[in-house]
Amino acid sequence: MSRIVTFGEIMARLAPSGFLRLAQSLPGSLDVTFAGAEANVAVSLSLLGAEAAFVSALPKNPLAEACIATLRGFGVETQHVLSSDQGRLGLYFVETGANQRPSRVVYDREYSSISLAPAAAFDWKKIFADASWFHVTGITPALSEMAAEATIESVRQAQAAGLTVSCDLNFRGKLWRWAAKTSTQTKMSTRELAQRTMREVLPYVDVLIANEEDCGDVLDIRAAGADIHSGQLNTSRYPDVARQVVQQFPNIKLVATTLRESVSASHNNWGAMLFEAEQDAAHFSPRQNGVYEPYEIRNIVDRVGGGDAFAAGLIFGLTCDDYPTPADALDFAVAASCLAHSISGDFNFSSRAEIDALAAGSRSGRVVR
Repeated sequence: MSRIVTFGEIMARLAPSGFLRLAQSLPGSLDVTFAGAEANVAVSLSLLGAEAAFVSALPKNPLAEACIATLRGFGVETQHVLSSDQGRLGLYFVETGANQRPSRVVYDREYSSISLAPAAAFDWKKIFADASWFHVTGITPALSEMAAEATIESVRQAQAAGLTVSCDLNFRGKLWRWAAKTSTQTKMSTRELAQRTMREVLPYVDVLIANEEDCGDVLDIRAAGADIHSGQLNTSRYPDVARQVVQQFPNIKLVATTLRESVSASHNNWGAMLFEAEQDAAHFSPRQNGVYEPYEIRNIVDRVGGGDAFAAGLIFGLTCDDYPTPADALDFAVAASCLAHSISGDFNFSSRAEIDALAAGSRSGRVVR
């Protein structure tokens, strides 16, 4: 297994304890950790035993130093994180939902250092030396025009260097506001801006990851008859969504779609599909007796970061010889992300042995003595 590089923003995550709301906790204390989609993937990969590197830009202050120390403590390589005189450490606040009350995220990340870093600030040839895989998401280009340009340049350079490139679409409706703030862009909706920008990224991508909404929001490709808000998904429609994606972007070899049926904030059914473009074959996981049957996750501890745990698990499975087929890699990824729902915070502290056990069918959660 060789070196895997991720690129994006890392922030401080502030959350009330348990299921308290911000109005109940402030003034008062909040739990502070570090998180961000691409950093979450890097940490998960490192904890699984992969060689992972994270690339970003952070301000020169003690908060950023603590952030870097945290990543290094998990074994993530940080030598290519820029130390910037501009910008700040982004923040986001999380209220953990329960039952019919959804979880909520409040962003405070404008003028973060990564949003102000030009594409030329990153030495991609040096960053990609000895690397085999590069991972980005649709979150970083949503921050600013500069961040979008840096993301496009990063995937272009990664493809030129011969790396496998993966991208998680990760549409965030509260972001993608920068076109209204720049003189070079005409005003457009968040979805229009996301679609236009990500269509510049996707021609360089080999593996596309999305949830059940992302392809509709970003590419205007939807599963017929799907209603994610009802708690029901028509999984038979998702291979056709993947085919439409590949028709538009024939460079994409694999399309992974996470399938979340939200019964309530505390109860989700969870699985995924992986579509192999060349074979025109779709795999679903998990399965019981060969038939797709999602994990039933009740009493969710924290769902934020579950998609990143899936992305990390998929990358790990696709780059590790112990998982010889894409279907095996998918089984590992879905099990990893299922377990992440039982862990507070964005990072997935599940061990590889725990993930393998769940993927093999050990669903009972009995005490391990």
